[in-house]
Formats: sequence, C-alpha cells, structure tokens
Amino acid sequence: MLRIVICFAICFCASEWLVAAGKVQVYILAGQSNMQGQGVVDFDHPEYYNGGKGILNNVMKNSSMAAQYQHIKDAQGKYIVRDDVFVRHVTKDGLKLGGLSIGFTSYPGKHHIGPEFQFGHVIGDVTRQPVLLIKTAWGGKSIHQDFRPPSSGGEVGPFYKQMLAEVEEGLKKMKTEFPQIGKNYELAGFVWFQGWNDMFNEDALKQYEGNLVNLITDVRRALKSPQLPVIIGETGNMGADAGDNMKQLRLSQKNAAKQLAHAAFVKTTAFARPKEESPNVGHGHHWFGNAESYFLIGDAMGKAMINLKKLRNK
Repeated sequence: MLRIVICFAICFCASEWLVAAGKVQVYILAGQSNMQGQGVVDFDHPEYYNGGKGILNNVMKNSSMAAQYQHIKDAQGKYIVRDDVFVRHVTKDGLKLGGLSIGFTSYPGKHHIGPEFQFGHVIGDVTRQPVLLIKTAWGGKSIHQDFRPPSSGGEVGPFYKQMLAEVEEGLKKMKTEFPQIGKNYELAGFVWFQGWNDMFNEDALKQYEGNLVNLITDVRRALKSPQLPVIIGETGNMGADAGDNMKQLRLSQKNAAKQLAHAAFVKTTAFARPKEESPNVGHGHHWFGNAESYFLIGDAMGKAMINLKKLRNK
C-alpha cells in the first residue's frame, strides 16, 4: 500500500511541473508588430480582406487540422473566454484586460489574434494555477536601437525601458486588475518575437545575435530571475523562400538561443501561408494577416515552453 501511495505522489508531482503552489504563473510576451498580433479573425471584405481567406473564422472550418481548433469556440459558436488564463496588454488606445480570447492585439475591438492566443490555451491546459500573460510590444522596432539593452553599450533603447516598465506595472497592479487570481506570482517564462527591422541595417544585422543575447541576459537580471525560461521565435515570414538578410537574421536568432541557458529557438517558417490564401495580400511582413500562421506560432511557442520547463526541472 505504501508503495502505491509513493508511486501516485511521484506521478502527481511529475504532472504538475509547471506549478508553484498558490502562485499565479506569469509569462511575458514581448517584441514588435507580429507579437502585437496581425491574424485576422472575422473581416471578409472581398477587396480589402481577400474575401476572408485565411481568417480565423474560416481556417478553423476548412483546415485539415480542424480538430486542433475545436477548443476555441463553445457549443453556441462563440469564442471561448477562459477563466484561468488572463491577458494584460497596453495599446495606443488603452489597456486591454481580461480572460484569454480573441482581440488582445494592438487593434481596437476583437478582430485579430497574435501568438498569445494559442500560447495561452496550450499553457493554460497544463497549469493548475491561474496564468497571466503580460504582452508588451510595438510595431517597427529594432533591438539595435529601440530595444537596445544596457549590456550592448550606448544609449539604452526607450522601448527596452518601456517593456520593463509595463511588466513592473502589470505585476504591481495584478491584485487590483485581476482580483480573482490574487497577488502571489511566479515569473514563469519570457517569449520574444521580433527581428524584422534589424534586417535593413547592416550594423544591426551583424550585431543582432549579440544584442539578443544581451537583451535576454539583461531582462533576466532586471527581473531578478536568472533562470527564467526563454522562447525565441524565428522571423519566419515568407517561409523557406527568404532573402539573404532574413536567413542571416534567423541564424542569429537560433545561435542566440544556443548561447543562453534555459532558452529555446522556435522555428516558424513552416507556418507561413501564401498571400493568395490570406486576408492581407500586401502584408508579407505581417504573415499576410493569416490567422492560421499566428495560431500555429503560438501553439509551437507554448509547446516549446512546456518542453523547456520540463528539461529545466529534471
């Protein structure tokens, strides 16, 4: 009997590796416009949105992976709002707060998704305690200048400072903004999805790997979390058919992850969809607004975070 009890306890502990007892699990999602989220949910204008090709409402019905989307709507066909995973995102139009669902992007309303959408579902499904995603992202920003970390020398980037300020504010106000989840928390992970702007400056491109390593190191130091698990998302726009600058950037992202402990590089090129099958045919820098791309990116990031934390806890 004792042996059975011990065995059960071991199995239970192994299945709860994401949980710090009684603490909200906080994940920071940072980057530029593709972290903000450009995946179109429901716009289907024939001229401006290619008749709705590649929007979430359609890919979840027509995709060969339709079963993968079943959890995002209820029996009445409405998008689920989770009561165990929450999002905080400051936008130019104001603060967005609430249970995970569609709409936590830089756009007004609930017409877009970003990586946070499926990332939150994946993480929430394996976490017993509440999860809080703090999104901090701005379009058109480089590490070389805008997010420049202290360890890279020169003037610290204003959006590096703003990123940390928003994280600090989110943690400080968690009790009042999300009273249902309490005030005790654990920093559980950091997800970085950025890179586009650094491709177009020779110095920025050459220094990207070092700047990214410095950024992660400095963020961990600032948050007093030296072993904070980190996911680096590949700039996989255009898929495998990419120019030399993008290929160099992708390699820098991959190599940066190798230099860092408790970090993983998530390849995303396979999630690119043709513009002809997407709502925003002129926005290659935004994955053509294809919701399936953003859904699969978030899915891969969530699963990579789970695996990373499993390895760390062995």
